Amino acid sequence: MINNQTVNALRLLSADAVEQAQSGHPGMPLGMADIAEVLWRDHLKHSPSNPDWFNRDRFVLSNGHGSMLLYSLLHLTGYELSIEDLKKFRQLHSKTPGHPEYKITPGVETTTGPLGQGLANAVGMALSEKILSAKINSENHAPIDHFTYCFLGDGCLMEGVSHEAMSLAGVMKLNKLICFYDSNGISIDGEITEWYQDDIALRCKSYNWNVIDGVDGHDRLEIDRAIKQAKQSDKPTLIVCKTSIGYGAGDKQDSASSHGAPLGNTHLEKLRKNLDWEYEPFVIPDEVYKDWDAKQNGKDLEDEWHKICDKHKLESPEKSELLSRLQKNELPDDLFSELDNFILQISRTPEKVATRKASQNVLEFLSPRLDELIGGSADLSGSNNTNTSNSRSVANDPAGNYVFYGVREFGMNAIMNGISLHGGLIPYAGTFLVFMDYGRNAVRMSALMGLKVIYVFSHDSVALGEDGPTHQPIEHLSTLRSTPNMHTWRPASFLETAIAWKSALKRNDGPTSIILSRQNLEPIESKTLKEVEAGGYFLQKNDDAKINLIATGSEVPACTKASEILLKEGIKTNVCSIPCIEALESNPESYRQIFSADTINIVVECGHPNSWYKHTNKVIGISSFGESAPGNVLLEHFGFTSAQIAEKVKKLLK
Repeated sequence: MINNQTVNALRLLSADAVEQAQSGHPGMPLGMADIAEVLWRDHLKHSPSNPDWFNRDRFVLSNGHGSMLLYSLLHLTGYELSIEDLKKFRQLHSKTPGHPEYKITPGVETTTGPLGQGLANAVGMALSEKILSAKINSENHAPIDHFTYCFLGDGCLMEGVSHEAMSLAGVMKLNKLICFYDSNGISIDGEITEWYQDDIALRCKSYNWNVIDGVDGHDRLEIDRAIKQAKQSDKPTLIVCKTSIGYGAGDKQDSASSHGAPLGNTHLEKLRKNLDWEYEPFVIPDEVYKDWDAKQNGKDLEDEWHKICDKHKLESPEKSELLSRLQKNELPDDLFSELDNFILQISRTPEKVATRKASQNVLEFLSPRLDELIGGSADLSGSNNTNTSNSRSVANDPAGNYVFYGVREFGMNAIMNGISLHGGLIPYAGTFLVFMDYGRNAVRMSALMGLKVIYVFSHDSVALGEDGPTHQPIEHLSTLRSTPNMHTWRPASFLETAIAWKSALKRNDGPTSIILSRQNLEPIESKTLKEVEAGGYFLQKNDDAKINLIATGSEVPACTKASEILLKEGIKTNVCSIPCIEALESNPESYRQIFSADTINIVVECGHPNSWYKHTNKVIGISSFGESAPGNVLLEHFGFTSAQIAEKVKKLLK
């Protein structure tokens, strides 16, 4: 047994906290403590007094169930995480939740727990480092120069998202990404050989990764040697570390019984005895704290970095200014005034336009003005219209601004989360709305972490046509709108599409989904920018009308015509467009006018009606899957022509 007090402090803090909470995963911290000690004490470049230092190395715990290992590391190295915080592990409103949570615990880079996504986040962080270093660094000075380290386990590699993310990382040659595979052969159900026998080394070599296999995860010298070797590679590296889960815990070592449950007092005593640890729970000797304390070293690293930045500023003042702006998460001063002028100019054009094309027109304006805007698509660039004449592939030009993600929706979304988490860049990427399901959990994680990620979802209804029900979204708008902290825009015109992008760029506390049509839409009367930015507005208002006809996206022009049909029959209606219900809900006065208690409020949307029932009990929608036929045929089949909408309104009024 290893009786190094410095390492074993990690083990005992982790095991004691799990025991006190009577909940958690002690096995992984006991098994990976030696790897963590070598990495954090001898290699990781970080500053506990300033967790957000821009040029720090990033550390991601993809196997987030082992969160107590990370909390112990943060506590011992000097972050604002006290021993009392560790004692409150897994308790309400504590700084030590069951899985690491971004913004909750100082030093935690990303929220992990859904296995494999932390690894994909790490790919995004390493990709950000590569892009920013190419954009910012000068010939002689490199303010952007850091590694991304990631711990991961068998479960991370079993999840499909790991394949997507690691494959792309190999293509991108992310040589500053170093991952440690905790190869202990055990998961919750027991020994994994019955369900998992991948040749990991061969698999990762096929991704164009550097693989360092057969490392003893309890041998300090082997671990250190592997890290030094990985730093010299021109590829991303996987270090395969053979470890014992539950190391030191008697017969619970190398057993699934140490994976996801407290060790119990008997085995905790065995652990203390086996590791020669004589201290009571949560007691750490002063000499161990001194060994771990990284505050002064972090300050020294920061001071040295500031000297590099000063020299960089003299050599490349423009790049230095860009770095300063990106660190502060500030957009160019005149961006929104210029964008408003552009919007007003273009929105006067009375032409039919698909909102996916309108979105591309906005991106043509934004892309050359925003160095930080990093686009992409899951092999649908020409369909999502996410690319522009200014797009440059990052694979060919690291200082570029576009990532061809391939058919990897889940990986794409999780990598974008990593890009946003890293800081300095604003990621957006597209796929068909129906394929949001492939990457759904990463979309949820964007919202949970409050990340500035922009999702471009095109082909937004059955009107996409002949591809049929496999490609036609029905329930997806309801899913997005029911996701806390997600803003979902479904624009009906160029003006609304441009405002959706403006809103997404202004928002710093969560993701935005922009939902776009494949088909061309009839132009609608332009309104003021302020009205549209409110999230909902009256497109037409008739005196004495007691009916509000409310729609989104492609159904707005159809409702305008339906209103004209109804007026000929003596039925007066107002027509309202709600491009973003979340934005409208934050404007109480506008919301009360549209969903007035004094009017009959009818919502029309070519999708599942569930997201509207909290606002009105009268919704014209679709509760079945789609069909394969031309788009105009399907709109008639499902009852969304203007004449059909008018008839449905009359039935609802009865």
